[in-house]
Amino acid sequence: MPPKTTILSEPFRKALTHSTRALAESPELEIVFGADGPRRDGNKLILPHPPRDLAPKQAQAARGVADRAALRIAHHDDSIHARARPRDDASADAFDALEEARLEAVGARALMGVRQNLHAAMLTELERKGTGRKEDKAELNFAEMLGHLARERLTGDPVPGLVDRVVNLFRGDIEGKAGARLAELLPLIHDQKRFADAARKVLTDLDLTDDSLDAEREKQDRGEDEQSEGEVDAEPDDKDDTETEDEAKPEAPEERAQGQDQAEEGEDDYTQMQGDPQMASESATDEIPDGEAGEAQFRDEQAPEGKAKPEYEIYTKQFDEVVTAEELCDPQELERLRGFLNAQLANLANVVSRLANRLQRKLMAQQNRSWNFDLEEGVLDAAKLTRVIIDPSAPLSFKQEKDTEFRDTVVTLLLDNSGSMRGRPIMVAAMCADILARTLERVGVKTEILGFTTKAWKGGQSREAWVRAGKPQAPGRLNDLRHIIYKAADNPWRRAHKNLGLMMREGLLKENIDGEALQWAYSRLVGRPEQRKILMVISDGAPVDDSTLSVNSGHYLENHLRKVIADIEGANRVELVAIGIGHDVTRYYRRALTLIDVEHLAGGLMDKLTELFSEP
Repeated sequence: MPPKTTILSEPFRKALTHSTRALAESPELEIVFGADGPRRDGNKLILPHPPRDLAPKQAQAARGVADRAALRIAHHDDSIHARARPRDDASADAFDALEEARLEAVGARALMGVRQNLHAAMLTELERKGTGRKEDKAELNFAEMLGHLARERLTGDPVPGLVDRVVNLFRGDIEGKAGARLAELLPLIHDQKRFADAARKVLTDLDLTDDSLDAEREKQDRGEDEQSEGEVDAEPDDKDDTETEDEAKPEAPEERAQGQDQAEEGEDDYTQMQGDPQMASESATDEIPDGEAGEAQFRDEQAPEGKAKPEYEIYTKQFDEVVTAEELCDPQELERLRGFLNAQLANLANVVSRLANRLQRKLMAQQNRSWNFDLEEGVLDAAKLTRVIIDPSAPLSFKQEKDTEFRDTVVTLLLDNSGSMRGRPIMVAAMCADILARTLERVGVKTEILGFTTKAWKGGQSREAWVRAGKPQAPGRLNDLRHIIYKAADNPWRRAHKNLGLMMREGLLKENIDGEALQWAYSRLVGRPEQRKILMVISDGAPVDDSTLSVNSGHYLENHLRKVIADIEGANRVELVAIGIGHDVTRYYRRALTLIDVEHLAGGLMDKLTELFSEP
């Protein structure tokens, strides 16, 4: 059988850099490869790390991801998108899907190579998500189905066979209501503003809400026009009455100014809360999040100096959940996701395994038997029996094996399952946790693997309850927590290794509220019977939850995290260690390691554990 063709990573990166700059129409664009790609940071585009050896199919998919990002840079205006994007979640997702279809159509209709790359990237994503295998229509994402149909209309390519069956469940309804509007989109793909206006009409035809800023301004313009017509038709006597009324209200101009300020604040609030959990929402928020930062700074400055900040509060715990991986995913799906994880990290697994073997040799060397001799009880010391034979009056000698410090040890790995970990970071973290659990189990050290995220973006049911209650001030944490048990400490690795594949499931990774997750992991660990307890946190950023931070101070979650860390470190019942991926966690944790690249996570984990177990 001939060997599989491979493409070397370094030449591929250079070629990808040049082609991406050309497609983005930006010769000065800086292209780097990192763990949290694809995303844009100013004039820098961060793309995912390609594997060391790329098969042609993987290479084409990687080019498709880069092409998609380049098309967004060249043909997408964030401010136009933000003002036309509805605030309603379902409508916003559908609007984003139409815009993504527009960008792909621009590239696909211009260059055949780009068309093929985008198609390969889409197929890879669909295989990972498993959308085509879903049976229940309620489990499918309407915006995703709309995006496939729009892409079919705009690019001329049929819906991929992987999802053709599930898309057809929605085709009749979508085309029956908005088929004519979808046909009107094609001539507009090179004009984002006109396309956005037409896309909003598609949403209206589909009975979705159009509550965008553009829609509100259009209503205001219509209202002003009607008012102007009414003033022209008014009788002279009415004019006198109006003037008298205006004189009686000298503060009206100030009130109008306040109304304008409130409208601007409303725009800022909308821009803060909008967020595309897929690829490049950060580029959109780069322009407008100053409203959030300024609001948080204002609240902090209003607090009297020296006064303690208010205690951390939780609006409701009614919708929080602690679940096992098996509860979130059926066994067949876990098996498939685990297989996908293994395939993606085949090269990294060898590296991590070598590091794990090094750690195991270190621990086994410490585990060599050592004894206390000349004791009055214990195991009979056979080496001293000759002394008894020579002198029958000599007492028998006994010995006892010394206890090894790390034998009675438990290690908990707490993994950040936030949206920013999507892609290679979460893959590497899952594989490292998997091999680490297997290694420590060989030397008798129990390992627990936990994850933390939220059930929804933008607050979920907690926020809905808060809105129904009239939006009381300072509600505290305002999202539904989801804490996941991938592997319990007493559960052997062979029974739990499939569970780590759950991290690859589309839609799992959302917000991160670190403080409460740390409290949860600590409470589980501190109740364990082992004498030595180690808690390792792996995170790639500070705690972030848009819903909570939009109604509390900007440092609300971060302050709580600092307090929880201080309490845990002060109690000295658990050894707390943190590893930050591209994020400086040394400013939070006393014992911490910051890694610039996720590729160094395996080495950092092993080095930290070796250091811990080497301590007297």
